[in-house]
Amino acid sequence: MPWVNEDLCVGCGVCVDECPAGAIRLNDNHKAIINEDECIRCGRCHDVCPEEAVRHDSERIPQEVEANVERTKDLLKHFETLQEQQAFLERMVRYFKKQQKVASLTIDRITSIKANLASR
Repeated sequence: MPWVNEDLCVGCGVCVDECPAGAIRLNDNHKAIINEDECIRCGRCHDVCPEEAVRHDSERIPQEVEANVERTKDLLKHFETLQEQQAFLERMVRYFKKQQKVASLTIDRITSIKANLASR
């Protein structure tokens, strides 16, 4: 999902005008905002931004990992005994493994759709 680096965005509106889904607007500070629910992930906003303010979501991976770890550490404080803490951490590992599995299976299905389109 593309996102806008507000420090780089000058509010020119090119991305707003070029978005085929109408998923981008300028906020009160004249910075572009991408509505995740409306975005069709075509990449046009990234391609047309003269300031390179529209960024790829892969750039956020380190921050997302850190946020997950910090959230886990924060939740860990609610468990008093070592046994409770270990059980909680195991549940978190299972949760993220499930997320990983969902992502992997989704990628497999999308890859299959792509292959079917190519064979038409």
